[in-house]
Amino acid sequence: MNVASLAKDAGISVITANAWISILEASFILLRLPPYYKNFSKRVIKSPKIYFCDTGLLCNLLNIFNQEQLQKSGLRGAIFENFVVTEYMKKALFKGEEPQLYFWRDTNQNEVDLLCETDGELSAIEIKSGETKNQKFYDGLKKFAEVADIPLSNTRVVYGGDDSYRGENQKFISWKEI
Repeated sequence: MNVASLAKDAGISVITANAWISILEASFILLRLPPYYKNFSKRVIKSPKIYFCDTGLLCNLLNIFNQEQLQKSGLRGAIFENFVVTEYMKKALFKGEEPQLYFWRDTNQNEVDLLCETDGELSAIEIKSGETKNQKFYDGLKKFAEVADIPLSNTRVVYGGDDSYRGENQKFISWKEI
Protein backbone atom coordinates (compact mmCIF):
# COMPACT_ATOMS: atom_id res chain seq x y z
CA MET A 1 0.00 0.00 0.00
CA ASN A 2 1.32 3.39 -0.97
CA VAL A 3 -0.53 5.87 1.26
CA ALA A 4 0.93 8.91 -0.52
CA SER A 5 -0.38 7.69 -3.87
CA LEU A 6 -3.74 6.79 -2.35
CA ALA A 7 -4.02 10.24 -0.74
CA LYS A 8 -3.10 11.97 -3.99
CA ASP A 9 -5.72 9.97 -5.94
CA ALA A 10 -8.36 10.87 -3.34
CA GLY A 11 -7.32 14.52 -3.20
CA ILE A 12 -6.54 14.43 0.52
CA SER A 13 -3.41 14.77 2.65
CA VAL A 14 -1.34 11.76 3.69
CA ILE A 15 -2.19 12.53 7.32
CA THR A 16 -5.92 12.39 6.53
CA ALA A 17 -5.51 9.15 4.54
CA ASN A 18 -3.66 7.52 7.44
CA ALA A 19 -6.34 8.70 9.88
CA TRP A 20 -9.12 7.23 7.71
CA ILE A 21 -7.24 3.93 7.32
CA SER A 22 -6.78 3.79 11.10
CA ILE A 23 -10.54 4.26 11.59
CA LEU A 24 -11.25 1.45 9.10
CA GLU A 25 -8.80 -0.80 10.96
CA ALA A 26 -10.30 0.03 14.36
CA SER A 27 -13.74 -0.78 12.92
CA PHE A 28 -12.47 -4.17 11.68
CA ILE A 29 -13.17 -3.23 8.09
CA LEU A 30 -9.53 -3.30 7.01
CA LEU A 31 -6.53 -5.33 8.08
CA ARG A 32 -3.03 -3.98 7.57
CA LEU A 33 -0.58 -6.87 6.99
CA PRO A 34 2.97 -5.78 7.80
CA PRO A 35 5.99 -6.94 5.83
CA TYR A 36 8.47 -9.35 7.36
CA TYR A 37 11.97 -7.97 7.11
CA LYS A 38 13.82 -9.32 10.12
CA ASN A 39 17.41 -10.25 9.37
CA PHE A 40 17.17 -9.26 5.70
CA SER A 41 18.94 -6.69 3.58
CA LYS A 42 17.46 -3.36 2.52
CA ARG A 43 16.23 -4.97 -0.70
CA VAL A 44 12.95 -6.00 0.94
CA ILE A 45 9.63 -4.20 0.50
CA LYS A 46 8.63 -2.55 3.76
CA SER A 47 5.16 -1.17 2.98
CA PRO A 48 2.15 -3.05 4.41
CA LYS A 49 -0.57 -4.75 2.42
CA ILE A 50 -4.23 -3.96 3.05
CA TYR A 51 -7.00 -6.56 3.20
CA PHE A 52 -10.73 -6.27 3.82
CA CYS A 53 -11.87 -8.22 6.89
CA ASP A 54 -15.13 -9.07 5.10
CA THR A 55 -14.72 -10.51 1.61
CA GLY A 56 -18.48 -10.11 1.04
CA LEU A 57 -18.08 -6.35 1.48
CA LEU A 58 -15.01 -6.42 -0.75
CA CYS A 59 -16.90 -8.21 -3.53
CA ASN A 60 -19.84 -5.84 -3.20
CA LEU A 61 -17.53 -2.83 -3.56
CA LEU A 62 -16.08 -4.48 -6.69
CA ASN A 63 -19.61 -5.10 -8.10
CA ILE A 64 -19.21 -8.87 -7.79
CA PHE A 65 -22.56 -10.22 -6.63
CA ASN A 66 -22.48 -13.96 -7.31
CA GLN A 67 -20.18 -16.95 -7.70
CA GLU A 68 -20.24 -16.82 -11.50
CA GLN A 69 -19.04 -13.20 -11.52
CA LEU A 70 -16.31 -14.08 -9.02
CA GLN A 71 -15.11 -17.04 -11.11
CA LYS A 72 -14.80 -14.79 -14.18
CA SER A 73 -13.24 -11.84 -12.36
CA GLY A 74 -9.63 -10.90 -12.96
CA LEU A 75 -9.52 -10.12 -9.23
CA ARG A 76 -10.45 -13.68 -8.18
CA GLY A 77 -6.89 -14.48 -7.04
CA ALA A 78 -6.59 -11.32 -4.97
CA ILE A 79 -10.01 -11.90 -3.39
CA PHE A 80 -9.07 -15.51 -2.58
CA GLU A 81 -5.80 -14.34 -1.01
CA ASN A 82 -7.76 -11.76 0.99
CA PHE A 83 -10.11 -14.52 2.23
CA VAL A 84 -7.29 -16.85 3.29
CA VAL A 85 -5.30 -14.12 5.09
CA THR A 86 -8.32 -13.00 7.07
CA GLU A 87 -9.19 -16.62 7.96
CA TYR A 88 -5.70 -17.07 9.44
CA MET A 89 -6.15 -13.83 11.37
CA LYS A 90 -9.52 -15.00 12.73
CA LYS A 91 -8.07 -18.38 13.65
CA ALA A 92 -5.44 -16.72 15.86
CA LEU A 93 -7.92 -14.28 17.40
CA PHE A 94 -10.41 -17.06 18.21
CA LYS A 95 -7.61 -18.84 20.10
CA GLY A 96 -7.10 -15.66 22.14
CA GLU A 97 -3.71 -15.04 20.50
CA GLU A 98 -2.33 -11.88 18.98
CA PRO A 99 -1.88 -12.74 15.28
CA GLN A 100 1.76 -12.65 14.21
CA LEU A 101 1.07 -12.48 10.48
CA TYR A 102 3.27 -10.94 7.79
CA PHE A 103 4.08 -11.11 4.11
CA TRP A 104 7.46 -11.02 2.37
CA ARG A 105 8.48 -9.49 -0.94
CA ASP A 106 11.89 -8.45 -2.14
CA THR A 107 12.80 -5.93 -4.82
CA ASN A 108 13.20 -8.79 -7.34
CA GLN A 109 9.45 -9.57 -6.91
CA ASN A 110 10.07 -12.81 -4.99
CA GLU A 111 7.10 -13.07 -2.66
CA VAL A 112 5.41 -15.18 -0.02
CA ASP A 113 1.78 -14.26 0.58
CA LEU A 114 1.59 -15.05 4.28
CA LEU A 115 4.03 -15.73 7.09
CA CYS A 116 2.79 -16.96 10.46
CA GLU A 117 5.03 -16.74 13.48
CA THR A 118 4.08 -18.97 16.40
CA ASP A 119 6.34 -19.38 19.43
CA GLY A 120 9.28 -18.02 17.45
CA GLU A 121 8.79 -20.52 14.62
CA LEU A 122 8.02 -19.19 11.16
CA SER A 123 5.69 -20.85 8.62
CA ALA A 124 5.46 -19.64 5.03
CA ILE A 125 2.22 -19.92 3.07
CA GLU A 126 1.63 -19.34 -0.64
CA ILE A 127 -2.00 -18.70 -1.58
CA LYS A 128 -3.35 -19.69 -4.99
CA SER A 129 -6.97 -19.63 -6.11
CA GLY A 130 -6.40 -22.29 -8.76
CA GLU A 131 -8.09 -25.64 -8.26
CA THR A 132 -5.15 -27.77 -9.42
CA LYS A 133 -1.83 -28.34 -7.68
CA ASN A 134 1.20 -26.94 -9.47
CA GLN A 135 4.83 -27.37 -8.45
CA LYS A 136 5.54 -23.77 -9.54
CA PHE A 137 3.47 -22.62 -6.56
CA TYR A 138 6.48 -23.61 -4.47
CA ASP A 139 8.99 -21.33 -6.26
CA GLY A 140 8.56 -18.35 -3.91
CA LEU A 141 8.40 -20.63 -0.88
CA LYS A 142 11.71 -22.29 -1.77
CA LYS A 143 13.37 -18.91 -2.27
CA PHE A 144 12.08 -17.63 1.07
CA ALA A 145 13.03 -20.84 2.91
CA GLU A 146 16.56 -20.43 1.58
CA VAL A 147 16.83 -16.72 2.46
CA ALA A 148 15.15 -17.04 5.88
CA ASP A 149 16.84 -20.35 6.69
CA ILE A 150 13.65 -22.21 7.54
CA PRO A 151 12.99 -25.87 6.66
CA LEU A 152 10.76 -26.62 3.66
CA SER A 153 8.57 -28.60 6.06
CA ASN A 154 7.47 -25.17 7.41
CA THR A 155 6.00 -24.20 4.04
CA ARG A 156 2.64 -24.88 2.46
CA VAL A 157 0.37 -23.86 -0.37
CA VAL A 158 -3.28 -23.08 0.35
CA TYR A 159 -5.14 -23.48 -2.92
CA GLY A 160 -8.66 -23.46 -4.31
CA GLY A 161 -8.89 -27.23 -4.81
CA ASP A 162 -10.81 -29.79 -2.79
CA ASP A 163 -8.07 -32.31 -1.91
CA SER A 164 -5.13 -31.76 0.39
CA TYR A 165 -1.76 -33.44 -0.12
CA ARG A 166 0.98 -33.69 2.46
CA GLY A 167 4.38 -34.91 1.33
CA GLU A 168 7.73 -34.74 3.11
CA ASN A 169 8.58 -31.21 1.94
CA GLN A 170 5.39 -30.19 0.18
CA LYS A 171 1.95 -29.51 1.54
CA PHE A 172 -1.00 -28.50 -0.61
CA ILE A 173 -3.85 -27.55 1.72
CA SER A 174 -7.40 -27.22 0.43
CA TRP A 175 -9.06 -23.92 1.27
CA LYS A 176 -11.76 -25.98 2.97
CA GLU A 177 -9.32 -26.98 5.74
CA ILE A 178 -8.38 -23.52 6.85
